[in-house]
Amino acid sequence: MSDERSQVTDATRAAEAEGAQVRHVADRPASPEEEELVEDRTVDDEVRSHYQEMTEIGAHEKGEGQVP
Repeated sequence: MSDERSQVTDATRAAEAEGAQVRHVADRPASPEEEELVEDRTVDDEVRSHYQEMTEIGAHEKGEGQVP
């Protein structure tokens, strides 16, 4: 396998930098029906606790591909 495929090009870096500057927005506003569905939703306490636990674990995770 050639090293060429594993090397990040200047064009890739430029495209990533440009993409990072773009404001990300929804393609359309939520419909009244969609908004109504969300208003009635609740999150189970077990789900909330698991989410918080995973967020905490992820906050301390080392970067992908890190070489010790």
